[in-house]
Amino acid sequence: MKARTRGASPPAPGGSPAGTPARTKSAGTSAAEESGAPTPDFRLSGRLAAEANTVNGVELKYSEPAEARRPSGSRWRIYVFKDGKDTDMHHIDTASAFLFGRDRRVADIPIDHPSCSSQHAVLQYRHVAGVTKPYLIDLASTNGTFLNGDQIPAQRFVELQSEDVVKFGFSTREYVLLRE
Repeated sequence: MKARTRGASPPAPGGSPAGTPARTKSAGTSAAEESGAPTPDFRLSGRLAAEANTVNGVELKYSEPAEARRPSGSRWRIYVFKDGKDTDMHHIDTASAFLFGRDRRVADIPIDHPSCSSQHAVLQYRHVAGVTKPYLIDLASTNGTFLNGDQIPAQRFVELQSEDVVKFGFSTREYVLLRE
């Protein structure tokens, strides 16, 4: 609360100092707007979803859709090739989604190339028209995700087939999806 200084005129009956015009309340303004205080913003901020979508202290860029399902009865694998040689294999039928990225705190399948984003893409199983199928979605990565040599659109699901080849950014590693 400000202290009045000597010589200052006392407040006028309407609450405004003498000699200053009193602010009139116009139609549609609230008391908070009248006082100059910021008005609260009650729109959705996403903060609650961010807290629920955090793993190891990292906020995930991706949330699974309602039609997400773990594949049943199908055994899927992804084989990693570098320079034509098989370097790694991942079982990708144990969950409904697998995150590819450089951030090892959250990535299910790490990709270490500097041209790849920390959360680059997701392989998501979706139950569509009574069938659970694998899809790939690029998480608006800087250098893109490629399926069979063609760049896929960012933030759009693209259906995958057995023997599809996926590449991330400018990495030379090829990820080959196989259904066994």
